[in-house]
Amino acid sequence: MEHLIFDKESLILVLDHLKDGIIAHDMNRKIVFFNKAAEKITGYSREDALGNDCHQVFEAPFCGERCSFCDKEHIPDFKNKVEYPMNITTKDGEIRHLEMSVTGIMDKGILKGVIASFRDTTEHDALAAKAEELTSFSGIIGKDKVMLQLFQQIRDVAPYDYPVHINGETGTGKERVAEALHNESKRGGAHFVPVNCGAIPEGLVESELFGHVKGAFSGAVRERKGRCELAHKGTLFLDEVAELPKQIQVKLLRFLQEGTLERVGGEKSIQVDVRIISATNKDLAREVEKGNFRKDLYYRLNVIPIELPPLRNRRNDIPLLITHFLERAKKDNSANIPEFSKDAVRVMMDYSWPGNVRELQNAVQFAIVRCKQNEILPMDLPMELRNIDPDTCVEPPPPTPVPTGKSTKLNMTSVQEALKLTGGNKAKAARYLGVGRATLYRFLDKFPQTLDGITTIK
Repeated sequence: MEHLIFDKESLILVLDHLKDGIIAHDMNRKIVFFNKAAEKITGYSREDALGNDCHQVFEAPFCGERCSFCDKEHIPDFKNKVEYPMNITTKDGEIRHLEMSVTGIMDKGILKGVIASFRDTTEHDALAAKAEELTSFSGIIGKDKVMLQLFQQIRDVAPYDYPVHINGETGTGKERVAEALHNESKRGGAHFVPVNCGAIPEGLVESELFGHVKGAFSGAVRERKGRCELAHKGTLFLDEVAELPKQIQVKLLRFLQEGTLERVGGEKSIQVDVRIISATNKDLAREVEKGNFRKDLYYRLNVIPIELPPLRNRRNDIPLLITHFLERAKKDNSANIPEFSKDAVRVMMDYSWPGNVRELQNAVQFAIVRCKQNEILPMDLPMELRNIDPDTCVEPPPPTPVPTGKSTKLNMTSVQEALKLTGGNKAKAARYLGVGRATLYRFLDKFPQTLDGITTIK
């Protein structure tokens, strides 16, 4: 049997027929291979690339802050394949979204360079969003139309270094969106540094943001970098930015204007390159009108506004989120995790979710712990979801089987307890039990003795 022997020309021919772009470079970033798909995706020709420094060809590190060859003294060994999403700017100035995979080129155990393969997912992502097939994006769960629009907005905004301000209610995932903007940008390989401006004592805010020198104040026993410095080349996320004290707002504005800072107690100006993303659950424009927030800082931060939808405006995502949190619980726990019954899901779909996704996650965890059977029922959910006043609620005993009939989801004990807990309100009792009103009425018609001693209202 004949053996196929691939010479250099044959290998190039094979690689040129791949749909994935292939780039290989040596330890000095000199490009030694560049296939046809790489030409098509990037817009650069082989003549532009071969023999030249990767950074010079693309006028910047191709992998942005994920480039492992910017610091030649600390190049990783690439023993394992590295994968990440990224955006590039083509030769024609077009933004394209890629899925990148980088592997080391080894020769007798010595790293000689890297080979990177990448796939252009720009059109695929757009079509999937249009067909509503996407269920998540960069760690954010959702497939409701408002979420698909949000995913596209993140893709559109991420490649640019303009400041972004995220507004949304508590629990809508503002930090998650900020992380997605960071990960999808060329800064994705650098630090993402979150700061909860409302959680820092007022006297420590300046030191926390800008750092301090040794002896700057009592307790400053050593020099310390602030969050702004730690985010150099990456992204600084200012959560609850409306809570910043006025004097710190002035210093933050100066930092945004000049790109320099001084540590508390220091005199040296330090140049810092960061992208700023801010967020709040307040109306920042209204805070400006009230005199609580500087107008000039507001305009600096609110260059690109992003509004996050509350969970009650994307109810179709609730079953998807429940499944996501259940799957996470299964990974984190060795115990068997029960599934949600349809009735329990329906109760959760009907709830207003003032705490949004964070509250839903808490409710799922509560139900998992409380459930004593193989399926989570409405009675396993937190009381506020069942429209029960927790101050007057007494938990019902375990249900007893129904004597006869087809109403196997209801029994006299649980129905009596539900009616007592809801003050005889049949509609609320039905919601508590996870059934429709008509189902409860049929049960009461069949077992009128259930109502002995109970005064009811419709």
